[in-house]
Amino acid sequence: MDNNELISQVTEKAKSWLAPGYDEETQAEVRRMLDAEDKTELIECFYKDLEFGTGGLRGIMGAGSNRMNIYTVGAATQGFANYLKEAFADLPEISVAVGHDVRNNSRKFAETVADIFSANGIKVYLFDDFRPTPELSFAIRQLGCQAGVNITASHNPKEYNGYKAYWSDGAQIIAPHDVNIIDNVNRITDVNEIKFKADPSKIQIIGAEMDQAFLDAIKTLSLDPEVIKRHADIKIVYTPIHGTGVKLIPASLRKWGFTNIINVPEQDVTSGDFPTVDSPNPENASAMAMAIAKAKEVEADLVVASDPDADRIGCVIRDNNGEYQLINGNQIVMILMNYIMLRNRELGLLKGNEYVVKTIVTTETIKAIAENQNIKMYDCYTGFKWIADVIRNLEGTERYLGGGEESYGFLAEDFCRDKDSVSAISLMAEICAWAKDRGLDFNQMLLEIYLKNGYSHEEGISVVRPGKSGAEEIQKMMRDFRANPPKEIGGSPVTIIKDYADLNCTEPATGKITKLDFPTTSNVLQYFTEDGTKISIRPSGTEPKIKFYMEVHDKMKDADDYARCNADAAKKIAQIKKELGI
Repeated sequence: MDNNELISQVTEKAKSWLAPGYDEETQAEVRRMLDAEDKTELIECFYKDLEFGTGGLRGIMGAGSNRMNIYTVGAATQGFANYLKEAFADLPEISVAVGHDVRNNSRKFAETVADIFSANGIKVYLFDDFRPTPELSFAIRQLGCQAGVNITASHNPKEYNGYKAYWSDGAQIIAPHDVNIIDNVNRITDVNEIKFKADPSKIQIIGAEMDQAFLDAIKTLSLDPEVIKRHADIKIVYTPIHGTGVKLIPASLRKWGFTNIINVPEQDVTSGDFPTVDSPNPENASAMAMAIAKAKEVEADLVVASDPDADRIGCVIRDNNGEYQLINGNQIVMILMNYIMLRNRELGLLKGNEYVVKTIVTTETIKAIAENQNIKMYDCYTGFKWIADVIRNLEGTERYLGGGEESYGFLAEDFCRDKDSVSAISLMAEICAWAKDRGLDFNQMLLEIYLKNGYSHEEGISVVRPGKSGAEEIQKMMRDFRANPPKEIGGSPVTIIKDYADLNCTEPATGKITKLDFPTTSNVLQYFTEDGTKISIRPSGTEPKIKFYMEVHDKMKDADDYARCNADAAKKIAQIKKELGI
């Protein structure tokens, strides 16, 4: 399609947004784009419909079919409501829980969602204000709802917002409900099909009582209350990075018994503009800079953070030189998993039917930790809906101990079915106290894990390619990697190639192909080498980027060997990046 034809198509589509069903503000914005000499913005806003995918919606806010606004949110909700009425036709009343984060327009979108569900005769439990994402998951289960919606774009930049759809188990939707909801959403082709006029009698506001129930449930996860009593005054610096965690995480820490919680006042200010950071992502050292500065000032034992919707955790510890260093998501999961498994063993709670879960792109060191503890480990796709799927399938037969992913997410409980920084941060504080009780700091405890289970170093690279041309480039990159797989990586022969798009596991040396046991296909490629290196490649499902996950392994002789392992790993990762052209 040439540019003139594309402009013609988006112009006609944009003009349809000047109909009476759209508000004056939206129409004025569309007219501005239509009248502009440069049609780039018009194309980006209208060249496609914002796709309701398997996780819901996520996109830049603004007018247009490819933007987050009350009309794209409205169409998603109307389609979701239509499917709920089909799926639960026998119920006398269908109910949903609706929550939101601190982002600009989040309350407006959440109220729009509540209005549309109520207009369709569906009972709505709407939170009175912003709340952590995991509390929305908890509320669905607690209230016996059939579904839920959370308005959030997690840790995306401030221009974004999103719409996460949940099912009755409190997990984000998967098959068959995902495709059925998508089908119903795609049938909404006219704004007049969306029932915007609320039935107030169907909307119930919830808040403090749910907070208390959630915090009470999280308190049951404590595995060593006595060690907290002995070290209640450890210095914990916490920042919500302007997000929802400010509401519950300090309260949870206090409920567990910690008395010395030090905040970062500038970042306790809730704001969808995230004024003190370029990106509200606790994975980034820049987002943690103010918390680290506060930690240096007070000589903190632990520095923790949550992202804007408080499902992800960031963590900073002191290294061998006493410097505060951000640890990565793999290390966070390793520390939490290791502690939960060890304490369950020490407390005599292991009966032989326990298990942990990790995603396929998360470090294989977790598998080694589980094997050394004689505990089962399951692999699943990226995203906590897949960890929740494992929990659902094993419910009543095996006991869940924890699940995590490299992207700074962990879930310690099964009463919630999405990653949860409220419980993860509470447990991290307990681990800090537990380590101190053993005469160790966090860094020494991490080295213990590497010494026992093998050293690993992981690094993620995201190649961002925005817009229509970027999406096409990402597709081409995946095609090229499939057509021309590397024969060796980092000087070690590739021994296994896993392609989750067709569920084929290939051994290049023999040509042998076996099938991967996964519930569905996914656009992910993995290469495993003779020396244990693992490379995973996948396009993001929520952002315009392709992700590379690199993992290399080594054996540490002793604690002093850590620096050598890090240096060697950095060289190897640099070599791998060059080989992959990233």
